Amino acid sequence: MNFIFYYYTPSAAAAGIFIVLFGISTLLHLYQLVGTRSWFMIPFFIGGILETIGYIGRLLSAEQSPNFTTGPYAMQSALLLIAPAFLAASIYMTLGRIIRMLHADKQSVIGLRWLTKIFVTGDVLSFLMQASGAGLMVSDTSDASTGEHVIIGGLFVQIIFFGFFLITALIFQKRLAKNPTSESVEMSRVWRRHMAALYVSSTFIFVRSILRVVEYIQGYNGYLMKHEAFIYIFDALLMFITMEVLQFIHPSQINCILGRGDRYSDQVVMTRKFSPVPMELEVSSEV
Repeated sequence: MNFIFYYYTPSAAAAGIFIVLFGISTLLHLYQLVGTRSWFMIPFFIGGILETIGYIGRLLSAEQSPNFTTGPYAMQSALLLIAPAFLAASIYMTLGRIIRMLHADKQSVIGLRWLTKIFVTGDVLSFLMQASGAGLMVSDTSDASTGEHVIIGGLFVQIIFFGFFLITALIFQKRLAKNPTSESVEMSRVWRRHMAALYVSSTFIFVRSILRVVEYIQGYNGYLMKHEAFIYIFDALLMFITMEVLQFIHPSQINCILGRGDRYSDQVVMTRKFSPVPMELEVSSEV
């Protein structure tokens, strides 16, 4: 049985639109992370690059129709699959910085020392499984089932860790409401705004991962695989909104309050008040 790259003719217009959207958003994220020294947002930026290149792959496939080749197909299949793992890594690190900013380690289910390490480790595991599964699929087009199973496993790992992450964040906020720190009271609007952005972006990646699991469980000739609209509604659109949420509510504000950023100069007084050591001497132990 010959491998069928697409059960439809890929839309060049849709791919072009999201190349522009992800491309602009990614460039803006680069400007924000460099300009504010928010280096923990580098994985997020990389995720944006992968999304952009992935849709370039879909555009190239659309231009090849109906004589598709493996290169563009593999590009879009692999990169669009693994890109959210990079977005997730920065989201995980954002929660750790919020907790540190509020001096609220006691309110966290997981100690601050291990919080980021645990979730990023799960994220890396998920990424490796999805990447290897995608590699198996495109390298053995005569039988894609092995690659599909590995991808499903990677997506389940991502869903489990993301679910645990959301529960951890919700419990933290609930405990903080009962036992607020002086910093959480003083910066109530700041941290609540960033927690809201964290919930929205995490939920979108969570929903996208669930849909991807359903897609691969159905199989390569399943309903979701045969209809292009799903990848744009439940993947492209959700991931673009995720990038935009953290574009407008950028975690660099947290970095400044911790004494690690250059933006939001109106927060300098607050930074000096709450930072455990002077701004000039604080050295980050995290990425």
